[in-house]
Amino acid sequence: MAIATVDPATGKTVRTFQPHTDAQIDEKLARALAGARLQRELPVTERAKRMGRAAEVLKARREELGRLMTLEMGKLKNAALAEVDKCALGCRYYSENGPAFVADEEVKTDAVRSLIRYQPLGVVLAVMPWNFPLWQVFRFSAPGLVAGNAAVLKHASNVPQCALAIEDIFREAGFPDGAFQTLLIEGSRASKLLDDPRIAAATLTGSEGAGRSIGEAAGRNIKKVVLELGGSDPFIVMPSADLEKAVKVGVEARVQNAGQSCIAAKRFILHERIYDEYVQRMAKRFSELRVGDPNDESTEVGPLYAEQGLDAVEDQVKRMIAKGSKVLAGGKRLDRPGFFFQPTLLTDAGPGTPGRDEEIFGPVATLFKVRDAGEALQIANGTKFGLGSAAWTRDAGEVRRFTDELQAGQVFINGMVKSDPRLPFGGIKASGHGRELSVIGMREFVNWKTVWIGEGAEQRFAGTE
Repeated sequence: MAIATVDPATGKTVRTFQPHTDAQIDEKLARALAGARLQRELPVTERAKRMGRAAEVLKARREELGRLMTLEMGKLKNAALAEVDKCALGCRYYSENGPAFVADEEVKTDAVRSLIRYQPLGVVLAVMPWNFPLWQVFRFSAPGLVAGNAAVLKHASNVPQCALAIEDIFREAGFPDGAFQTLLIEGSRASKLLDDPRIAAATLTGSEGAGRSIGEAAGRNIKKVVLELGGSDPFIVMPSADLEKAVKVGVEARVQNAGQSCIAAKRFILHERIYDEYVQRMAKRFSELRVGDPNDESTEVGPLYAEQGLDAVEDQVKRMIAKGSKVLAGGKRLDRPGFFFQPTLLTDAGPGTPGRDEEIFGPVATLFKVRDAGEALQIANGTKFGLGSAAWTRDAGEVRRFTDELQAGQVFINGMVKSDPRLPFGGIKASGHGRELSVIGMREFVNWKTVWIGEGAEQRFAGTE
């Protein structure tokens, strides 16, 4: 894919960019290494203050950044503004809590004094996707920069202006030169960066294929990596659920961001006692959804990010139908400029079909009918993915069972799966490993250094950072 801004609502190319040359990348990595040294020399409290300023910059540039996301990947206007707000929230969270998260942790042992000291690793490569072009970056960079690391960002090729804007934000917030830089390079060049000794670690949010590429490169070079990959999240509804709310949230959970979210509900697993009513209500709501211009505040579903995304979803739906799935709503691309697909409901077509075994990255839901909680869990866990999951029930026994037995990095009961700076975010199985956000995410890219002090040295022991 060329590095370019292509408006998904019209299909027209707005602006193209020349990829950075090898010489330019070398210069940027040299600056990043110098930036990492400057970052480490700053007290963590000072880094935290600058992250607080980043939140203020985001607030001041809110409208501009929202328009940029809508232009580059088709995000609805209000959703884009909400994403900017969430980034500011993340910056403030780590500004306020980051110093405590990496403060020396005393441990009582046989030493005069022993502790765990958390120190930055250095330059971290961040390979990020287009679907949440600001938040995906800030949920790594806010804790990462406060921890004292530097970052180089390889963003998705269709959101180059968002990537450059993020670099500007951290510069304006006062972070040292080289602490955060954007690399305009093709995806095929990303994993090769891990061969460079100046890169200490990597984090990737993206497809399973991209995760394998970065993971293999990190393993070959013995470097830390965090991977947040795809998902095929189950959305279970049991007879005791508040059906009206479960339908309302279920529709939102499937079509948010035009269905282009790793943690979007994708497989709706419905108890047979409420199946017909739930499907009837959901199909009615899907048929009423307003699809159109993401700049129009009345629009509920915008375009897919690019023509290749539209083609992929159309192919998956056609394969589902060919295998016997029935279309209860939608099912086709819209005959209009841009990359629009109808909100679509499909019945299950059995094992080996996209609705079961693949991630459908668009406004397409697959419906499953089950007899009981056991069968619901069997279908929910019967996938290679394990990112998010949701279950709707007011039965205490079912709540305990679902929270214990759902195989996912996150389980939400009677609510929509979402990320929150206060809680760790990530998956298991083919959905990746490692965590972002919370204290756990901040400590992913630090050296957990054990310090043991014996008799005679305690008076000369250096204090904390």
